[in-house]
Amino acid sequence: MTPRGAARSGAEGAAAWTPRAVVLDFDGLLVDTESTLFESWRYEWEQWGLDLPVEGFFAPHGGDVTHQRMRRLAGAVGDHFDEELSRRRRLEYRDGLHQDLDLRQGIRDWIGEAAERGVALAVASSSPTSWLEEHLGRVGVLDGFDVLAGGDEVGAHKPDPAVYRLALHRLGAAPDDVVAVEDTPHGVAAAHGAGLACIAIPNPYVGARQVEHAELVLTSATSMSLVSAAATAHVRVVERGTEQSRWRGTRPSAAASPRPR
Repeated sequence: MTPRGAARSGAEGAAAWTPRAVVLDFDGLLVDTESTLFESWRYEWEQWGLDLPVEGFFAPHGGDVTHQRMRRLAGAVGDHFDEELSRRRRLEYRDGLHQDLDLRQGIRDWIGEAAERGVALAVASSSPTSWLEEHLGRVGVLDGFDVLAGGDEVGAHKPDPAVYRLALHRLGAAPDDVVAVEDTPHGVAAAHGAGLACIAIPNPYVGARQVEHAELVLTSATSMSLVSAAATAHVRVVERGTEQSRWRGTRPSAAASPRPR
């Protein structure tokens, strides 16, 4: 039997390899809280007779920019702006949207597949752990995850890889045995920074070309099984390392090559 981490090429390698674990982002990937976030802010702008353009709304990182968004709204409204009213009204509207918000298409099947195949699942998110527990519990899949790593537990947000390194530490797994799944360019960069191959399933506000630096880009989790997608991403990293070794005139290792940086 070929060891789990051994390298094979092409379809043979993808068919033979199974990840030890898959680490997934949360917002916009497992649950589309990116859309409810934008819709809640757009609703609040409308309460003041204003239109909120989507351009420039989403930050190119995983940090909390609530204060900046509130300052932008306050500047647009003027002196009669009531920040406490605005905050309370927006959160009430957002929480109402969340009541019927389920996992994104195909994700529930991926969670079931992971359990059947013995693949550990983790979440690595810039959001606080309490947010992850709340929403994963609400949609009934919290028990399907072996590890949660939240942004409140690390000192830097994505694209910094800190939260992925925390998830790997808690899994007790090496990067070569794990694949990440992300929905944004900075999320893919964070996964790569931790040495992980990455699958991208862009959220509704991210174009496929923005995440083309991922090893595999899917339109949804229904496009491939979890293990097949993870194996495809892994093999592409291995083949890239093999090709680079050929150019250098060196013999590639049988183990998955580190991601070129």
